[in-house]
Amino acid sequence: MEALWAIFFALLGLVIGSFLNVCIDRIPQRQSLTSPPSHCPECDHKLSTLDLIPIFSYLWLKGRCRYCKAPIPRRVLYVEMATGATFAILYLFYGLSGDLAVTLVYFSLFLTLFFIDVEHHLLPNKLVYPGAALAVVLSLFLSRLEVVPGIGSAAAGGGIGLGIFLLIALLSRGGMGWGDVKMAGFIGLAVGFPLVFVAILLAVVAGGLVAGILMATQKKGRKQAIAFGPFLALGAMATILWGQTILDWYLGFFS
Repeated sequence: MEALWAIFFALLGLVIGSFLNVCIDRIPQRQSLTSPPSHCPECDHKLSTLDLIPIFSYLWLKGRCRYCKAPIPRRVLYVEMATGATFAILYLFYGLSGDLAVTLVYFSLFLTLFFIDVEHHLLPNKLVYPGAALAVVLSLFLSRLEVVPGIGSAAAGGGIGLGIFLLIALLSRGGMGWGDVKMAGFIGLAVGFPLVFVAILLAVVAGGLVAGILMATQKKGRKQAIAFGPFLALGAMATILWGQTILDWYLGFFS
């Protein structure tokens, strides 16, 4: 039965991933999510149901529009695959529970922010602010859940995340974007204190490693900007799943 539920959530994730692609395409352009209907951005032809089946349509069409043969971004496939896999993993991690419902919403938000920042170096307020508001509401009413901190912990985490990145943004004089500052505050609200430190540390370590690799392979220069939002998103998702385990492991060195 568990395998059937995992398959169900994987399929649900594929469908949600298709919607996340719409968000990734339209939110940075300040476009409506519902109008006009899905269409090819090159030829404006309305897409049929067969063009919109997650993963299958991309593979069947060989990554090209059926009408004008313009290439479909590979990101469409990656988002659908990542969301499908994530939903199945979260079900296996939490089972049918309130924690599962919360993490499905959070991870959908973080995946959307991840890919938007990769493509546009942008963390839209239309996603960050509602995410922060949701974190506050959950902390007020559902703190009994494992993945939801109490309101005091959430407030402290949000203040610490916002404060640290605000200081970095001011000292770096443009080296850190304001979107990163707001997203750090959102993450702090979502994971609470002290796990906000785990999320920030994971983001910094992952960002540093990737930046080092890109510079070593000369794909990025020292003065070229690297989007930090994706690493914040990864740090937040890892912290939601394993943050307490990581923190306990670290504190174990001092006991």
